[in-house]
Amino acid sequence: MGLMKVFSGSEILAQALQAKLEEAGVGTVAKNNIQSGRLPGFGTAGQAMEIFIQETDFAKANPVIEEFRMNI
Repeated sequence: MGLMKVFSGSEILAQALQAKLEEAGVGTVAKNNIQSGRLPGFGTAGQAMEIFIQETDFAKANPVIEEFRMNI
């Protein structure tokens, strides 16, 4: 089992989804591509932040993710 990406988007939306998932008891991992690219001097194009969950948590996380997507 591994991590699966469930969201790519702005930092604000990613943090909102991350909070909802953690309230539901789903652990998350966030990757901030802007911060990662800025350290060595590179910029980033596209989606700034990604949220990952464990594949085994998908059944619990999917209703939260779908509700979030319907409300953005």
